[in-house]
Amino acid sequence: MSNPLPLSGLLVVSLEQAVAAPMCSCRLADAGARVIKIERPEGDFARGYDDLVHGECSYFVWLNRGKESVVLDLGKAEDKALLAAMLARADVFIQNLKPGAVAKLGFPIPELRQRHPRLICCSISGFGESGPLAQRKAYDMLIQAESGLASITGTREPSRVGVSVVDIASGMNAYEAILEALIARGRTGEGAALSISMFDSMADWMTVPLLQQEAGAPPKRIGLAHVSISPYGAFRSRDGVDILISIQSDREWRVLAEKVLDDPALAADADFATNVERVRRRAETDGRVAAVFSALDADVLEQKLAAADIAFARVNTPAELAHHPHLRRITVATPSGPVSYPAPAERHASTTRRYGSVPALGEHTMKARAEFIGQQTTGASAS
Repeated sequence: MSNPLPLSGLLVVSLEQAVAAPMCSCRLADAGARVIKIERPEGDFARGYDDLVHGECSYFVWLNRGKESVVLDLGKAEDKALLAAMLARADVFIQNLKPGAVAKLGFPIPELRQRHPRLICCSISGFGESGPLAQRKAYDMLIQAESGLASITGTREPSRVGVSVVDIASGMNAYEAILEALIARGRTGEGAALSISMFDSMADWMTVPLLQQEAGAPPKRIGLAHVSISPYGAFRSRDGVDILISIQSDREWRVLAEKVLDDPALAADADFATNVERVRRRAETDGRVAAVFSALDADVLEQKLAAADIAFARVNTPAELAHHPHLRRITVATPSGPVSYPAPAERHASTTRRYGSVPALGEHTMKARAEFIGQQTTGASAS
């Protein structure tokens, strides 16, 4: 008999939309929690971002597997009563509405915590629950800009990171905080009120650029290169393949120069002996590498780099990722058919994870009404 998943038996109610909160609750569902996703009558607006996965949205099928979809109009008394009944039995409540909105709907977090002492409440917002920008609408790219991330990304002009890193970071921070709160609740019996700010999530990631700025060495946009290390960047082969190399030490530089660039004199040249000197002469350092790379085909370069134990990578596209030998996939059922996409990063030696279906809008509403209405209890279920 297989072992139960770590969060089996836990009930999570998530009043969620878009990416950050669904990312968090998706991971909870993967770990065995029962996740009830509360959607407005028109559905989570992320259902409509695109229709590229045989009619389903790529974002939605990624982040909503294993959940139940319950449609509620929280302007109606009977739907508020159903949500209240769910929360009375829940272990975790997640919401990413605008600060103050959940209270206006009749579910202020302090009252929920008082009424249900074991309930863990997690709120995700753009700038937190207080402060001068707390009421401002905040989405991923806006926080990429506001936090300074866009200013150090790209080449000639500020750029968005190509995936929703703010939302993903915030969702994973919320997941981590909830897991910590569940451990603490197991010891104390007390739930928690957690607040995750998207701005805080990205400001944390911006620590090194901020420290560099405050030390008088502000980071610059340099595309596929490294602001602090040279050579560390992409160089094009004779047959047009971009190969990125990473030199992490002066010893590796000497190995690169001698065994890959076939230039023992360069390996011994004091002007390039240290990373500080190589960065100071970045144009010449990178130029030496680029000249050799442009004269050799990618397969030959990769063989030489591998033989010298130099770290390298091809600059792949999503099309090349689809056929990558290390890409692991899972298959998830959706209302319009199965979808195959990358597996979560964690791998468990002793268990095989199964991933639940992506729900149709409101698929579980009637079931939830039958299960919860008239069954309100005090306190959440045991962990």
